[in-house]
Amino acid sequence: MMMIYPHATLEASVRGLSIWWDVLFPALFPFFVISEMLLGFGIVHFVGTLLDPLMRPLFRIPGTGGFVVAISYASGYPVGAKLTAQLWDQRLVTREEGERLVAFTTTSDPIFLIGAVSVGFFHDVGVAPILAIAHYGAGTLIGFLMRFHGSRAIPSPFLSSSAGHQGLGRIRQALRAMHQARLRDGRDLGLLIRESLRSSLKLMMVVGGLVVFFSVILELLTAAHVMNGLYSLIQSMLGIFGIPPELSQSIVNGIFEVTLGAKSAGAAGTSIPLVYQLSVAAFVLSWGGLSVHAQVASILNATNLRYWPFLIARLSHGLLAMIFVFLIY
Repeated sequence: MMMIYPHATLEASVRGLSIWWDVLFPALFPFFVISEMLLGFGIVHFVGTLLDPLMRPLFRIPGTGGFVVAISYASGYPVGAKLTAQLWDQRLVTREEGERLVAFTTTSDPIFLIGAVSVGFFHDVGVAPILAIAHYGAGTLIGFLMRFHGSRAIPSPFLSSSAGHQGLGRIRQALRAMHQARLRDGRDLGLLIRESLRSSLKLMMVVGGLVVFFSVILELLTAAHVMNGLYSLIQSMLGIFGIPPELSQSIVNGIFEVTLGAKSAGAAGTSIPLVYQLSVAAFVLSWGGLSVHAQVASILNATNLRYWPFLIARLSHGLLAMIFVFLIY
């Protein structure tokens, strides 16, 4: 197919490379490096000890998961999967806890949601609160529902033996946990920076390659008219729920790559009610696209965390986000 459609292949490759270089690299790379260094400094253990009493009752994950939630919600996919894999490698989370954590921390970052989607694609910053509440609200609800995943699994131990301490006592325990983690890591500042940069660049190359790959695949399937059957299927499903069939291309694009899907939803035309366009954009942002799925799967491959809980959570997150949009609008 690449030989039959060489021009389309080149255009799709350049478009995917542009998305990676202009959007993903500057948005994700600093967070990758900083999160790696914070883990080496023991900051994660400090935050984990403080948040243990909150995160375990609500989401059945250790307090270190609170650090992952904060960083991933700020930086976007696939940072949550990378941090969870690091926690698993240090035996700070069990398999079931890691699967719960990845399931609801794979979200869009606010810069992409507000700047690229709301302003760039919809040309209306006023839609940002609707998309943000739907996307992050549904994601938090997924986190609460995922607490029932692996209900019989043995939880990870508390980072601090004095789990019942409050106030200054807990802060002292958190500082002690941070100090012990720093001693166990043992790397000096120079080595920590070098290894953080090296591992982050390696992961960014994987992310970029997958974005370009799925961009080319989608373009080739479209040029060869293979996607017509999928368009018809999506159109019939949209008709059941009263959603305009013109948005089927946005959903199909979003199934493969989140940026292309959100852009298509914003450019669907003024004849389509805005609430339907926003609902499709919310679904695409929450589903993440097969490109993000491949990025997460490649990160989880080094662990024993399974992919299927993540897949179910992404689909559920997308559907809940659509419902949230209709309720909020």
